[in-house]
Amino acid sequence: MNQYKRLLSNTALFALSTFSSKVLVFLLMPLYTRVLTAEDYGTVDLIVQSANLLIPIVSLGIMNSVIRFGLDKGYSKKGVFTTGLVCIGGGFAVFLATFPLVGKLPFLKEYMWLLYGYVLCACLRSLFSQFVRAKQYIRLYAFDGLFSTACTVGFNILFLVVLKKGITGYILAIICADLASCLFLLLIADLHRYINFSALKKPLVSAMLLYAIPMIPSTLFWWITNVSDRYMVTYMVSEAANGLYAVAYKIPTLVTLFSTIFTEAWQLSAVEAQNSKGRNKFFSTIFSSLQGIVFVAGSGLILTCNLIMKYWVAEGYFLAWRYIPILILATVFSCFANFLSSVYMVEKKSGLSLATTFVGAAISVGLNLYLIPKYGVNGAAISTFVSYFIVFIIRAINTRKFVKINIGALQMLLTTLLLIGQTVLMLSEIKYRVLFAGGVFLLVGLINAPAILQGIRRMLYERAT
Repeated sequence: MNQYKRLLSNTALFALSTFSSKVLVFLLMPLYTRVLTAEDYGTVDLIVQSANLLIPIVSLGIMNSVIRFGLDKGYSKKGVFTTGLVCIGGGFAVFLATFPLVGKLPFLKEYMWLLYGYVLCACLRSLFSQFVRAKQYIRLYAFDGLFSTACTVGFNILFLVVLKKGITGYILAIICADLASCLFLLLIADLHRYINFSALKKPLVSAMLLYAIPMIPSTLFWWITNVSDRYMVTYMVSEAANGLYAVAYKIPTLVTLFSTIFTEAWQLSAVEAQNSKGRNKFFSTIFSSLQGIVFVAGSGLILTCNLIMKYWVAEGYFLAWRYIPILILATVFSCFANFLSSVYMVEKKSGLSLATTFVGAAISVGLNLYLIPKYGVNGAAISTFVSYFIVFIIRAINTRKFVKINIGALQMLLTTLLLIGQTVLMLSEIKYRVLFAGGVFLLVGLINAPAILQGIRRMLYERAT
């Protein structure tokens, strides 16, 4: 099987896992917005995002090493898995010692035990699933995604609808679903066979930590770029405004849906293609197709976000649609920047990933402090877009030292300007704005269709290499 078809096959399997869980979040929003007030949802969002901040710290970022070193045939799988387990255990023990300090945060005080349970179960599930992916048990990984989705639905119905537990029920549903997934993978993949403390060799542990530790601040800086605006909106505007902003963020996740699915499969192909002669062409072709799909999807969502929100959420959340177009622009370039991060992963250059994400985080915080007081919630959206755009530009230049990816600069510039124009149209009060924005969508589709079709043609018809 050639590298294009292998990528297509893996993408299809990962789609079963990721698509179900991401679409689930989208489909459950009508439930969430009806059982939780905007203030409640704002609190839930802060708890979840706080946990997401803590996960890479508590786990020492070891999941990044588990997938990278697990894919490398030169390392012991037992050593890789056991190292991951020990790092999470040690990190969580230290985290427990901080209980009195974390409890002083006002919005977490009532939900401390939920936060700790969320972080532990999320770390373990990530370790188990990434190790299964590194072992290339792709079908099992995909089925686990479906299983986890079913569990999440069931627990959401139980805790939110039947027991009416509100904020507590929302977090409990996530914890229980993660725990069920851990038990499933542990039993089906016989992961206990890979727990062997005698396999903890100093060279492997050192190499994994050397790769993982720079990824911790990298992940944190990426979190700052993506999430710090939630805290600033809460502080500078209100919890209700953050609740609307958090709901608005769910629509752009539809742009990242394909990108996330694709990236999981792409990482496997990127490592396999590390020493191939046609690597530059392979990376360029795939990026060009990804770029086209993400641009078209983004334009389509900018065009329809008002209509989607009208029928998707409770009436009190409808005004959140005005934050969506700019957030979609931000998400588009987040997808591109994440694709380029695969180059750093292949080359094991986690330090460069750290440096570029630091720049994005610094820009995001600085712009948030200036733009939120001036433009409100959309100021946060603008700062997120600018920071992701700059990170992408830096990575596009920097990664050429390793892989010369043709990003199609002219096509990208033209399409970006069209999406910005479409965003201005949708947020304006111009008559027939939807009609004009629809014309922009068609133009974006025409510009990017050749790149999309080229990628599809190579995946379907390219001969084995």
